[in-house]
Order: sequence, then structure tokens, then C-alpha cells
Amino acid sequence: MTDLVLILGDQLSDSLSSLRRCDPSQTVVLMAEVMGEATYVRHHRKKIVLVLAAMRHFAARLRAAGWRVDYVALDDEGNTGTLGGELERAVRRHGASAVFLTEPGEWRLKLEADGWAAALGVPVTVIEDDRFIASHADFETWAEGRKALRMEFFYREMRRRTGLLMDGEAPAGGRWNFDAENRAPPAGGLFLPEPLRHDPDAGTQAVLEMVARRFPDGFGSLDDFWFAVTREQAQASLAHFLEVALPRFGDDQDGMLQASPYLHHAVLSPYLNIGLLEPLEVCKAVETAWRGGGVPLNAAEGFIRQVIGWREYVRGVYWREGPAYVFRNALEAR
Repeated sequence: MTDLVLILGDQLSDSLSSLRRCDPSQTVVLMAEVMGEATYVRHHRKKIVLVLAAMRHFAARLRAAGWRVDYVALDDEGNTGTLGGELERAVRRHGASAVFLTEPGEWRLKLEADGWAAALGVPVTVIEDDRFIASHADFETWAEGRKALRMEFFYREMRRRTGLLMDGEAPAGGRWNFDAENRAPPAGGLFLPEPLRHDPDAGTQAVLEMVARRFPDGFGSLDDFWFAVTREQAQASLAHFLEVALPRFGDDQDGMLQASPYLHHAVLSPYLNIGLLEPLEVCKAVETAWRGGGVPLNAAEGFIRQVIGWREYVRGVYWREGPAYVFRNALEAR
């Protein structure tokens, strides 16, 4: 009896719910680079490199931890170009009796996954993604009966649940939100911080060359790729942000300067979104920096609000409203 666990390109987390569910000695992990996921909308070519390079490094991490990993590269002979096609091939290769996966982050893939059991002839178990703080049921419970879903009230609930920036039952500093203090015009200057840059290793360089070859007409330059593609690199990027940029993050949060694309922003969203960092991990590090006295409260609160407030809230609304939500156009924008 062999279980097959499918890991998607935005699920590169050691704590993934589908991995926790399975025994490594009886499980094959499937990871697949497919054109369908790279082309369903137009992606910047650096994003394609980021995801594929991070996937390859995560596969190596899983193997080092004792997992059997079946990895399908984009250029592999016989690659069907779809996740469903690669699942079907892998079920046959390994004689899999069951498939497990952590819930995809998009309705598009969730609806596709709902049809895999019938297509494959084996049970497919979709497990909720508990890397988020609020489950689907949690958000439904909070939203039920409300005339308006205000992020601010949801955010306060997330603060109470996590204990972040709380002094007992009260918010630190006596206020939930310091946004009014985060609207200063940016001062600029010659020495604004930048995100930590990581030199591509041989594996990432191979992905850069493949993407250049397979997506010659894709948009976005591949020059100067510096993103983190491993957990260790992402953790180093977090530490760099805490030290050099977080103290001024609040003041500059809403500012823009033509000569500075980053100001004091973290540029950690890519790593959160593909799973190299987790939201509570990042927020607790920010809180620790504030409690240590090196970061003002408006900076810590402003950052944490983006992660446990806006990020969780938008996800909750997206899943609650259903797949037709993307087609709404209340303002009749053309």
C-alpha cells in the first residue's frame, strides 16, 4: 500500500498538513513542474524561476529528511503539462492506493482537484491548509450575521487569538491600530535599505537557463535574480529586514519614491506565499524586535496588521464568496 502526496509550488513548508498526515516509509511525495501552472495567466519570468527553483530545493530538503520524492521537471520526457496528468502517471508508476494533498490556494485548482478521484480511480483526500491562522470555519463564524465585513474588527479578533501585541486583554500601547502614524512622507536619502540579495546557486542557475529557453517571449527580465529559494535564505531575509528596515517600516509604509522601489518594506511576501516562511513565525519575530526595544510600536503593529489582518482577511473573503467572486465588477471598471 503506497500513499501519494502531491505538493504544490506554494506549499513548500516542513509543517504542511498533508506531510503530517502520512508515514514517510509508506509514502511517495510527488512534485511536478507543469506548463499549465506556468501559463494559465501570464507570469513574470522571475516568478516562474522563483517557484521552480524553490520547488527543486524543497524536494532536496524532503529527501534529506527521509522522504521518497518523485520529481517531474518541466523538460522531462513525457511531462503531460498538467497536474492531473502527472498525478495519473504517478499513481500508475507507484501503484498508489490513495492520494493526499493540502488544499490548493485557488478556486481554480480546488475545483480541478475535486474531480481527481473519479479520474484516477483512487480516493483523493484534500486536507485544509492550517498554515493560516483562521480556518474556513473560523472566518465563517466571524462573518456570520454581520452587515459588513470590516477588516479592522477581524484583525482585532486575530490579535486576541494569537496574543500578538497584547498586554493581557488590552492591545499594546492602548490602541489596536497605529495607521494614522504610518503616513509620513518618505525622507529619502542615499542609504535606504534594500532586501537581502542571494546569489543563484547551480540549481537556480539551471532553472534560469531553462526558463529563458522555454519562455523566450515571456515578460520580465531574468537579469539579476536575487530572491531566496530555500528556507534558510528566507530566514536570513527576515533577519535582515528586522535589523535594517523594520524600525522605519511604519513611518514609510504608505510612501513612494521614484528612486527607491523598496523603501523600508520587507519584500517577504513571496516567501510567505510559497511557504518558505510562515505567518506566525514572521509576526512573532517582529513582536520580539519591538519588545526588545529596537523597533517602535507603530512599525511592529503596521507590519503585523498586514499579515494577520489583511492577508488572512482577504483569504477569508475569497473562499467565502466563491469562484464567481473574480468576475464581479461593482465599479464597472473597463
